[in-house]
Amino acid sequence: MESTNPNPQNLAAIPCAIALGSNLGDSPQILGAALQRLGSLEGTTLTAQSSFYKTAPVGPPQPDYLNACALIETHLSPQALMAQLLAIEAEFGRIRQERWGPRILDLDILFYGDRAIHLPDVHIPHPRLRERAFVLVPLVEIAPDWIDPVTGQTVTDLRNALGSQGVERMP
Repeated sequence: MESTNPNPQNLAAIPCAIALGSNLGDSPQILGAALQRLGSLEGTTLTAQSSFYKTAPVGPPQPDYLNACALIETHLSPQALMAQLLAIEAEFGRIRQERWGPRILDLDILFYGDRAIHLPDVHIPHPRLRERAFVLVPLVEIAPDWIDPVTGQTVTDLRNALGSQGVERMP
């Protein structure tokens, strides 16, 4: 009989931190649906989600963003997880046209366990997370003690060094 277990060797799931953002369409609905979709990935469990935060955009003139972070545990490889995140973005209608341009949904892997990964299409930890309060503020809410494998600092330390100006928690 063939196994349908996505983790046939019963390996431990890897904790991951994911950033979510949207500034086109009904962003609260889009982020909520994207969180549900994350939790439905094969071999993956959604373990925590932050509040939503309104932030000013980085890049060309465009509407404000709604941002959040989620914690998952997954049996997917970093490459497979990234492929799934890109597929979810596509399901929601994301079309990549302009770097840092407006988007219906943006999903990024911030951390994959305690690993630093540098592959052609996968860079973990996310290379700009230490510069972005819109990532660090929601991440501190759900993973304040997560240690950045590159700097050795906690997410709280990174956020404290950067500050949280321009990031407004939504009710």
